[in-house]
Amino acid sequence: MMNVIAERMFGVPYIVLDSVFILAFLALLLTTRRRLAALWAIAGGVLYFIVDYGIFHLLTGSRHIGTVNADGVFSVGGEGMMFGVLMWMSLSYGITNFAWIWLCLKKDKRIAEWTVLIFVWWLVCPILDNAITGDGMHVRIWRETVGYHWFMAVFLAVSYFAVIVYNLFQKDGAKRMRILWLFGIGVAVQFGWEFALLLGGIRSGSMEFAEQLRVLAVNSLMETNLGLPAMYCIYLFVTSRVREDLTVRDRISFSDRLAENNAERYRPCPTAPETDDE
Repeated sequence: MMNVIAERMFGVPYIVLDSVFILAFLALLLTTRRRLAALWAIAGGVLYFIVDYGIFHLLTGSRHIGTVNADGVFSVGGEGMMFGVLMWMSLSYGITNFAWIWLCLKKDKRIAEWTVLIFVWWLVCPILDNAITGDGMHVRIWRETVGYHWFMAVFLAVSYFAVIVYNLFQKDGAKRMRILWLFGIGVAVQFGWEFALLLGGIRSGSMEFAEQLRVLAVNSLMETNLGLPAMYCIYLFVTSRVREDLTVRDRISFSDRLAENNAERYRPCPTAPETDDE
């Protein structure tokens, strides 16, 4: 059976630097009145931790962790190490991924700035970590997917099958989901994360190049994308009742909010003044 091994190796400074960035990132979301995005991002971090620690580690036993010293000797890590590292990893990538997805779904007028901010940090953090850690001790953590990847594939298929059926029976074109747009967001967000990790030497550093590419391709197509239809439905439901700054709006139906979102654009009209509608 196909076993895609998702592996990362990094120094302790990586955890410290990234934690500081995550706090600053959340503060930036809140100060720019993207409060729903911030709450959604935190919820994403919690969800990632439940899945990663609760399912991947406790339920399936697919998670493994330890340290690698300067001589390349691997030492198995304990349960406390697993809990702490997975909590940081889940909150880090859960918060950034979910925030990025939310801002893409809402067609944020500053999506270019948020995209560059997240992606550049994913590229820079490993470089800083390497400069500080050097040949010192690294944390190595990985998971094997052979026991559950089939479920993720089924979930991906069912999710998009539901969108396809909905669109086929929706007679009003303005109220159909933009399926290629959704799929593209799912692939782009996961690919950006995986590609940055690969370039930074964090992801799959001990693997052959062909295996690195397989991990990049499979994860990019599947891991975030399988939840995009559900995330979009949650986004439409929430924003049909609450604005981005958490003020209450006049409620509209799910399908009307979908049509409203379809009509929105990422950038304001060049001739119109730019106002903060977040």
